[in-house]
Amino acid sequence: MGVFGSKIRVPRWLRWRWTLYVPAIALITLALTWGRALAPVMVVVAAVFLAGAVLAAVHHAEMIAHRVGEPFGSLVLAVAVTVIEVALIVSLMASGGPQTASLARDTVYAAVMITCNGILGLSLLIGALRRRLAVFNAEGTGGALATVATLATLSLVLPSFTTSSPGPAFTPVQLAFAGVVSLALYGLFVLTQTVRHRDYFLPVEDDDRDGDEETAERPRAGGTAAARGGTGRGPAGSRGTAGTRGTTAGTGGTRGPTGRRGTAGTRGTVAGGGHAVPPSLKATLTSLVLLPLALVAVVGLAKVESPSIEVAVKTAGLPQPVVGVVIAMLVLLPETLAAVRAARRDRIQTSLNLALGSAMASIGLTIPVIAVASLWMPGPLVLGLAPTHVVLLGLTIAVGTLTVVPGRATLLQGAVHLTLLAAFVFLAVRP
Repeated sequence: MGVFGSKIRVPRWLRWRWTLYVPAIALITLALTWGRALAPVMVVVAAVFLAGAVLAAVHHAEMIAHRVGEPFGSLVLAVAVTVIEVALIVSLMASGGPQTASLARDTVYAAVMITCNGILGLSLLIGALRRRLAVFNAEGTGGALATVATLATLSLVLPSFTTSSPGPAFTPVQLAFAGVVSLALYGLFVLTQTVRHRDYFLPVEDDDRDGDEETAERPRAGGTAAARGGTGRGPAGSRGTAGTRGTTAGTGGTRGPTGRRGTAGTRGTVAGGGHAVPPSLKATLTSLVLLPLALVAVVGLAKVESPSIEVAVKTAGLPQPVVGVVIAMLVLLPETLAAVRAARRDRIQTSLNLALGSAMASIGLTIPVIAVASLWMPGPLVLGLAPTHVVLLGLTIAVGTLTVVPGRATLLQGAVHLTLLAAFVFLAVRP
């Protein structure tokens, strides 16, 4: 709001065209700073464009998701980030020598803990704060969690217990088996998510909430008589007399297809019951090109910032694994921000698709690529977790199972997952 309550009109080009320019500028910044010792000013500049690239990536991912629908949008973002991250891991391991033997393990483990506890817990917390209950599909989420648990155990836990090779490492045959199984399970999950049982991964409608929340969400005075009370169900599953509720878009007091209160008239951006108009084909193709560019900038600038992070970690007297945790958090910023924005729109299932999909892609794509790369990379490949990490991973899987089975979560479940994330970070700092 401006002076005397007048609205400040922001030019349209300034509101959305920055998402077109920022990825290109971030890539130029990446090219100018890659492999160089940066002055403090350039560290700040790189950090600014890193943040801009994250926001641009989230914007373009949401554009694609809106055009193609869920769960394809979440899948595109998770796979795009993981592919770029895997390429970075392989390049670092190929040039880093023996000290990078555990880089793949540390990166994948950090990604699993951040996504399954941080992104998932934050999404549930936001959903519970907004609607008292965060509601999602137990079938799809449970299947995703089961796949993540299986992949994590086969790839990160078993190497510490096998006896064919010394240390927490697989033999070549065992590594090949883990790589094939990881890729097969991930491919099967994608097929299930996008083709066979796509409805299990779509956001839950409001009529699936419990009775208390239905009472809290009843239409207020001013709604139409047909929208008040009744036991029939409308086209979108919300309650109303003779199924009329949810058929009007954006009129005062009535509800859209998801049972939410509409606005006082449409504004040209909604159609068919309050849904935003999908972007044009041209805009979608533009976002499809700019999304990987923005993600390359995110991952690359995170690597550029890593020497400064390492210096700060050493100055603070913290263990070296903290660097990997910080970099993993930076790389996962696009998924985190996209999940938070989805949770604020009461689309908890989309947030969980992003969280568990990112964890699954991180394992299901990294392990097969590392298995192939190990044929020509010198030095050992350490995959087995330390006992402390095994305990945290097992606790995460157990708590996650208890969270997803009911298909709904309260504030408590979100706080429990965030507590596990805090324990992971604390033990990285003070092992």
